[in-house]
Amino acid sequence: MNPKGKVFIITGASSGIGAELALQLSKKGAYVVCAARTIENLESICRKINRDGNHSFAIQADITDKTQCDKIVKVAIEKYNKIDALVLNAGISMWAKFDEVEDIGFFKTIMETNYMGSVYCVHSALPFLKNSKGKIISCSTAQAIMGFPNHSGYVASKHALHGFLSTIRMENKSDITILEAVLGWIKGTNLRNNSFKYDGKKQSGSTRKHTKEAIPLSLCVRTIITSIEKDLDTVYVPKKLSLIPFLKLFFRSFLERKVTEAIDKNKLV
Repeated sequence: MNPKGKVFIITGASSGIGAELALQLSKKGAYVVCAARTIENLESICRKINRDGNHSFAIQADITDKTQCDKIVKVAIEKYNKIDALVLNAGISMWAKFDEVEDIGFFKTIMETNYMGSVYCVHSALPFLKNSKGKIISCSTAQAIMGFPNHSGYVASKHALHGFLSTIRMENKSDITILEAVLGWIKGTNLRNNSFKYDGKKQSGSTRKHTKEAIPLSLCVRTIITSIEKDLDTVYVPKKLSLIPFLKLFFRSFLERKVTEAIDKNKLV
């Protein structure tokens, strides 16, 4: 898919990967609909895009509310008369061992945002994506295809979304395409600092350092856009994550040991 002239809806577009996707796609001539709960950040991003002569607009929405997902799609159609791509980027994480969790309630919040929020958006946009022979882009994670310590609720939500989109691909293979971006540690996002702790509260400014293996935000987004342009089904960032399915099948103990070691290196500082 050539982004030029295409209409992209991006959820979670107020910061991190979503914001960077909006900026980079607009430079390639895409019309970008930026959706998130934080309207001030969205409007700032859209002003920057439009000031540079490109095209975007902001819409405040909470994707855990189906009616607001319907609103995102309705406004996009009213403004541009089509939808070519839906980017499922909004998400929330956690960082706590399951047996240390005191308030399990935040698991519901994670599932409502990461899974049901995406399901709602797909349900709202799918008829229009089928009309345009469009694309769904899922900003996914290695945690969608294997377990990760300290992330049980997040892992479950991403596994659910992975399975859902696999089914949507099969049911609509002649009408739409789906790109799953399987991401590792990415610098420059708020995912870690906004993640839930064992007590159900957010990290609240605490920082978990990235290792040297973490990928810069701009490089991650450029790789996703290149994959959109090449009509790939899956992209791994970094590429070594592509080994996970093989290692999971034949060398599970080795894979789980390496993942546990990687988690331990990302200490709270």
